[in-house]
Amino acid sequence: MRILQLHCDSIEYTPTAKEIEYAEEASTETVSMADVLVAFTAVEVGDDAGVAERAAADVSESAKKLGCGQILVYPYAHLSPRLASPKAALELVRKLASSMDAERVSSAPFGWTKEYAVKVKAHPLAESLRVFEPGGPAAKGAGQAEPEALKSESSLKSTWHVLTPDGQLHDAASFDFGPHKTLRRLFAHESSGTRRADDAPPHVALMKKMGIADYESASDPGNMRFFPNGRLVKSLIERHVTERVRRYGASEVETPIMYDTEHPSMKSYFDRFPARQYVIDSEGRQFFLRFAACFGQFLIAAHAQLSHHNLPYRLYELTRYSFRREQSGELVGLRRLRAFTMPDCHAFCADMAQAISELERRLELSKSVVSEIGLADSDYEMSIRLTRDFYDGNRDLVARLAKMHGRPVLVEMWTSRFFYFVLKWEFNYVDAAGKASALSTDQIDVENGERYGITFVDADGQTRHPIILHNSPSGAVERVMYALLENAAQSSQRGQKPAFPLWLSPTQAR
Repeated sequence: MRILQLHCDSIEYTPTAKEIEYAEEASTETVSMADVLVAFTAVEVGDDAGVAERAAADVSESAKKLGCGQILVYPYAHLSPRLASPKAALELVRKLASSMDAERVSSAPFGWTKEYAVKVKAHPLAESLRVFEPGGPAAKGAGQAEPEALKSESSLKSTWHVLTPDGQLHDAASFDFGPHKTLRRLFAHESSGTRRADDAPPHVALMKKMGIADYESASDPGNMRFFPNGRLVKSLIERHVTERVRRYGASEVETPIMYDTEHPSMKSYFDRFPARQYVIDSEGRQFFLRFAACFGQFLIAAHAQLSHHNLPYRLYELTRYSFRREQSGELVGLRRLRAFTMPDCHAFCADMAQAISELERRLELSKSVVSEIGLADSDYEMSIRLTRDFYDGNRDLVARLAKMHGRPVLVEMWTSRFFYFVLKWEFNYVDAAGKASALSTDQIDVENGERYGITFVDADGQTRHPIILHNSPSGAVERVMYALLENAAQSSQRGQKPAFPLWLSPTQAR
């Protein structure tokens, strides 16, 4: 929640017209007030009643220090690009006003366009911007509110291990990595908890020199422009991954890039797993730009008439683009972007046994896709993240995954389940600077079947929710290009001639 706090000699406002569906009922008469503390207020995504109460206490304390007995709460959406939905904002604006302690507290009507004029007092404390974050104290100055669930995610407790192909689990801190130097670097990167980029990796200069891609200053950071050479390479990878997924048995679909934040399934999802997303307004409603194809494919599956004979039910989309507002210090080259192309394939499975069988098949698919693109097995390391309960009940599966990889695997084990999945594996490329980036991945999702109302009829005629697998056979296409360019840069440093695989080379004899 953001509050622009103004100690005013006077304020006068006139409601002129309702602007949104959730606008309050109000008079259109002019309201005039003198010697008043005005709290211009914007409610942000993730704000809750606790935020409103702390904001009310802070503004009330300011009024007492200023010797001002009047407070006016003035809804003012222009203070933030991350606005909560109108319905949620109205509830919290009312909560803010009702929680204030002053001789007189009033509110300008929510959801109206208004003419207004203010005269601010001339003293050092007359103007201040206050930012109130969920779960934290009030703070002066600009900042981004972080939802409680993101904080819960960051405080999630886990232990780190190394699983060898013989199925033995070792403590990562004491494991003798020996020749597995890249795995040791992956452990160091992942356990550090930081994704911040310190220096530009070698591929950045190479992508510019080769006419592949470059930053676009006219757009938001993390949105790249691709030149003809880059678009050729990118499109070849996109076509290849799509063809391989079709041969695996998935049906291609196309879904919208934006979704209503107040849709019941979306709201339920973000209450648990908020992401750093782009939010846009349209006619009083708020939409977020997708950061994966999950939402659209789940809504398609929810409308499908499924029986156990149809499962696994496989859907695929190449999302150009998915969007995620990564922190600016993490954005660098093609490694981490805010707009990216993600091949996204979901399989809806009848039970855990079917999900495990499908998971192993998709692991082989991902290994072959990455190899065909031009990355050797030695170019990436595997990691598995899972809950202790799932590991204890499925040790044979986890051991098989490590055996299929053929080398030791880094394991992060959570003491409890916070996410919607119980297991996730990843192929991680580790560059020369020791930064790790996930390529291929798959997850065993045990929540979203119920959350999105996806059902099938089992062999006994009973309606059940499927287990969902989330697979990207290659990972983001831009990140695959990053890995290929980083390999080329390392070859050049070793005195070798850098080259793309022939079928991806932007200059060929055709």
